[in-house]
Amino acid sequence: MYSTLNLDVQNNTATITLNRPDVYNAFNDALSYELQDALKQTEKDASVRAIVLTGAGKAFSSGQDLKASLESTGKRNLGESLHKRYNPIIRAIRNMPKPVICKLNGVAAGAGCSLALACDVIIASEQASMIEIFINIALVLDSGSSYFLPRTVGYHRAFELATKATKLTAAEALQMGLVNKVVKPEELDAAVQAEAEFYANAPTKAIALMKKMLTKGMTEELDAVLDYEAYCQEIAGNTEDNAEGVQAFLEKRKPEFKGK
Repeated sequence: MYSTLNLDVQNNTATITLNRPDVYNAFNDALSYELQDALKQTEKDASVRAIVLTGAGKAFSSGQDLKASLESTGKRNLGESLHKRYNPIIRAIRNMPKPVICKLNGVAAGAGCSLALACDVIIASEQASMIEIFINIALVLDSGSSYFLPRTVGYHRAFELATKATKLTAAEALQMGLVNKVVKPEELDAAVQAEAEFYANAPTKAIALMKKMLTKGMTEELDAVLDYEAYCQEIAGNTEDNAEGVQAFLEKRKPEFKGK
């Protein structure tokens, strides 16, 4: 179905693998639009309750394919390219009513770094790295990095990472709070599978609401957040999973959530 990525659905988990390993999974037009479509398909698929995003080969994604850009006819409008190609991907991940796990298998550079930061959980191989490489070609942060980066590491560290294109090892990224966990390369598959299994069996609607709440909580004042919490709690309290969770608590057993 796709020429630049693979989409595999098993055990309530969709794994999307960027598949241009010869160019370190750099984004050309085809990959941009195919990833948009794959994210739409996983959102629509009711059987999918967790999503894993990763890259084939040695890299997660090296960002924009500059060679492809140069080969395209005429000068590319970078703002239009963001609006049509990258921003819909970032919005799809952030608005996805399901957890998105980044399996950071290698370098995440430029828009590839933004893509990783947009995910809800990042599990990295010790061989992985992250770099906001835009300044090296006199460009600025895009695809959400100017939103995610300062909220994670603070303004001063974000400024340094952005303006110096500092390459972070997985261990350094973990220390800064940019990733959730770092494991040995041979343990990455198992670690991500365990994370995906946890979320694939979790109360999906409650997680979707918390995803929205945490994003809103980063920008709204307390009163607005308190009101939104009450609104979301009323929704969560009327789900089948809530009823199951309460019943399981009363019966002293592990709940069996269905994502409903």
